[in-house]
Amino acid sequence: MVTFRSIAWWCSYKNSPLSRSLLSFLVPVQQNRVRLRVGRVDRLLPPVSPPLVPMLSVASARAHRINEDMMNSAADPASVMWPLFEGRSCLPPDLTSGSCTLGGYSSYAVNVSTVAQIQLAVNFARNAGLRLVAKNTGHDFNGKSTGAGALGIWTHHLKDIVYYEDYQLGNYSGPAVKMGSGVQAFEIYEKANELGFTAVGGEGKTVGVAGGYVLGGGHSPMSSVYGLAADQVLALEVVLANGRFVTVTEQSDPDLFWALRGGGGGTYGIVTSIISRVYPKVPVTVSTFSFTTGTNVSADTFWAGVRAYMQRFPANADAGTYAYFWVISTGTDEFEFLMNPYFAVNHTVAEFNALMKPWFDELDHLGISFQPNTTYYDNFYDAWNAGFPLETVGSVTMMTGSRLFPRTNFENPTLFNQTVAALRSTVSAGYALLAFNMKADLLDGVTPSSANPAFRKTLMHAITSTSWSSNATNADILEEMEHFTYDILGEWRRTCPEAGAYMSEADILEPDFQQAFYGSYYDRLYALKQRYDPTGLFYAPTGVGSEDWQVHSLDGLPDQNGRLCRV
Repeated sequence: MVTFRSIAWWCSYKNSPLSRSLLSFLVPVQQNRVRLRVGRVDRLLPPVSPPLVPMLSVASARAHRINEDMMNSAADPASVMWPLFEGRSCLPPDLTSGSCTLGGYSSYAVNVSTVAQIQLAVNFARNAGLRLVAKNTGHDFNGKSTGAGALGIWTHHLKDIVYYEDYQLGNYSGPAVKMGSGVQAFEIYEKANELGFTAVGGEGKTVGVAGGYVLGGGHSPMSSVYGLAADQVLALEVVLANGRFVTVTEQSDPDLFWALRGGGGGTYGIVTSIISRVYPKVPVTVSTFSFTTGTNVSADTFWAGVRAYMQRFPANADAGTYAYFWVISTGTDEFEFLMNPYFAVNHTVAEFNALMKPWFDELDHLGISFQPNTTYYDNFYDAWNAGFPLETVGSVTMMTGSRLFPRTNFENPTLFNQTVAALRSTVSAGYALLAFNMKADLLDGVTPSSANPAFRKTLMHAITSTSWSSNATNADILEEMEHFTYDILGEWRRTCPEAGAYMSEADILEPDFQQAFYGSYYDRLYALKQRYDPTGLFYAPTGVGSEDWQVHSLDGLPDQNGRLCRV
């Protein structure tokens, strides 16, 4: 007889055999394989294999393909963008011999193509006491889509796109698009360009637009113009924890409609599709450039140039632009600034140059050399495709943290000085700064969402990261993580203690994550979590209600490779 422990770990399970009614859905295929049957639909659920580790010294097509696949988690049913959270039982590419264990990967994954399959998986997991995780592309920086022993629901192949020229719902009348939850940024942008509209989605090419991205708020190259991705949502189709399939709108269920649009992925249900407002085609000017310290540019002069740029943050964001830039240390008192890219929606090259002139003039005055490469595009798709790099899988030897720096930090002289000093301190200590100058106002006529209220005040979403050697001990890693969280990022928090951070690109050890990721909305979100998911079927690290659970990590790190138990 098949028992629970052959499928997953879950502390609340009473160690009894699965009921006959549940076993009727399980058909043996091979050893360690089962098949779900839903009517005439037959979906294989293979157990996820430990990662293949190629012998890097072997020059073969297969090793090359495996190495490439290691850098893309989107098309895999269980791997996530940040493999750190799956545990350290298998560390490519350094491990060239020996064996791997499954770690924090899901044990089984349902490759869903219908709502009925999702309902079956949800009901099965709930009734059997299994851990359940939902995965679209797995981009979340804190590993929300993975878990030891879990049954995974993989929505990646829900790819339908339907465009409505005149969609009407409630007070909205205008163009809209329906997207399956597996639709990725490059897919919706291609379709939008083909049909003549512009959609609000992520800058990352492989991010799933209708998954955890939009459920966590979702900043976009269009945010300074149209707000967050969550603000665009008019309706969602969702499978709830009780197995019911519902269409959620402001009219049908205003509480759940509010919670789903920004309250976090993997928390209130499995979203199968969304309908979002879209906009006419827009022109974009894209520019890339860089500057560095050097013989005639001291560290102080370099940072004067960075400071001059940050003084322009309010004007640039208010002009509807979005900037993606790096500041890195290249040695003792040696730095580099990289704009990659500046994304100026609804700007010609001349208008972009006029907007940049005060800063560019200051760089010239400081003697800082730079050569902008600026191109005008008559549509969003071509500008986006040319401007943003492909983001690959993160490292098992790295973690990230972030902060949403508010407008007041750039308009108040004292706070501005503190902010620039904190950022310089971070970069000088060897931690790279990746930042976005943007705003995300809630536009008139848009129904308020549960997206982090800190977004409405921000002018900079800043990210940094730390790393360690692949042979570091778990104790050494945890020590560096805590130094990073409390000392490095602590300096950022002290410059804007009432602000927050973007939950999808944040620090897994964020102190008081409830305030940082959800702000004043947390109490209401928690109450709604108890209403719609009273048993806690949907668990996600740092998600609403996650404080009621604890993962008993096998290595003492904040990963998902151990049992999930109620606190």
